[in-house]
Amino acid sequence: MTYQKHYQELLTLFEAYLPEAFPKLAPEVATLEEAARYSLMAGGKRLRPILLLSVLEAAGEPLKPALPFAAALEFIHTYSLIHDDLPCMDNDDLRRGKPTNHKVYGEDVALLAGDSLLTEAFRLISAPERLHDYGAVTVLAVVQNLSTQAGNFGMVAGQMADIQADQHQGEPKLLEFIHHHKTGALITSSLELGGLLAGLDQTVVSKLGLFGNALGRCFQIQDDILDLTGTEAAIGKPVGSDQRNQKLTYPSLFGLERSQALAEAAYQEALTQLALTGLKDNRLRQLTDFVLKRNR
Repeated sequence: MTYQKHYQELLTLFEAYLPEAFPKLAPEVATLEEAARYSLMAGGKRLRPILLLSVLEAAGEPLKPALPFAAALEFIHTYSLIHDDLPCMDNDDLRRGKPTNHKVYGEDVALLAGDSLLTEAFRLISAPERLHDYGAVTVLAVVQNLSTQAGNFGMVAGQMADIQADQHQGEPKLLEFIHHHKTGALITSSLELGGLLAGLDQTVVSKLGLFGNALGRCFQIQDDILDLTGTEAAIGKPVGSDQRNQKLTYPSLFGLERSQALAEAAYQEALTQLALTGLKDNRLRQLTDFVLKRNR
């Protein structure tokens, strides 16, 4: 089976489940549900859910019981995009080729839609059915991991550092902190959660985390590069928005050619760390190839 076909099979499995993962809300707050679903169902790579499912597959574990955890990752990722796009943050008008949430529903509803997705993620993964499928110890470990990587020691810290960073006064250490936390944390969590749900030894879960760190760095460098070299049709948002917003990025600090070399180095490190996990890694290796070579 080709990698593209395999990726599409995992994507189809996930996309079929995703609409039912977000609950039906009361009629009085129908707009909240509509706004949350607007961004959640807007498409995208679904990289984080696919990473989680790929680890389970590599470990020979069933995928369907893990779909709620995969959905929770996408909930949290989507919430972060909604909030990032707000005028008080990045002030973007386009996301995944569509008007951003606040452009359609207003800033107040967009803020609440993001809040809704974040909190719903944890309600979903802590439901009694998850305790039945995986046991309380595993579910607690998942909640601890995900809340750490999404919060003050992960995504939130990265976003805070990002909005305070000055493109003209940035330094490599700060840039690494921003991207390790803002982007890398949830990618790392996706892989670690897959390991936890598969019942892998903690040493293997930790190695998956190291793989995730390198993969997340490769992803973000390539994202920064695509903001300069991509097209709006391909990346689903205006090209050059990082530069217009004076964001601290790899190209702004190192230039395009050096950034491309750094992406390649992160890619090679990711492959090295993946091999150390001892997992049957063909699909995960192909995902790593996709992260470096993607055009969106």
